[in-house]
Amino acid sequence: MQPIEDALARGVPRDAGDLPGVAPRAAETWLRIVEVHDRITRRVDSALHREHSLSLTGFEALRRIAESPGERASMSEVADAVGLSRAGVTSTVDRLVADGLVLRERGGGDRRLLHARLTPAGRQKVGQAARTHDDLVAHLLSRLGDDAPVVTDALARVSSATRSRP
Repeated sequence: MQPIEDALARGVPRDAGDLPGVAPRAAETWLRIVEVHDRITRRVDSALHREHSLSLTGFEALRRIAESPGERASMSEVADAVGLSRAGVTSTVDRLVADGLVLRERGGGDRRLLHARLTPAGRQKVGQAARTHDDLVAHLLSRLGDDAPVVTDALARVSSATRSRP
């Protein structure tokens, strides 16, 4: 058996926090978050295109509209929910309208306000695409195993902190 001092002399850190992966730097954590998001996004977007002729952004917009009261949402509600700019949501909704999945309507009291309303075809499309989306996301995130609650809670805390202004 080798003395502890020999192990330390060979560069084995005394503190477990100095071991790679035990206490990652913020830059490494950020890189992993971005990498996982990008890879999952590409996989899900590809599956939705292939199986439903629908982009991930289009799906997310349809889902937000479908989950809104009366299956109707303002353009700003859709943009906020999906994380799009006004121009981005306009372009996305234009494609959904052209595909017959959504109708544009003027707001009740304020004629300047535009809403998107799901059509029967849109309801069917989002239902079918949701199964593909949710099954693939669940499959990919199953790799978290027993760590899923810890990771979810940690990411929720970070998300919450980004909402508050210093």
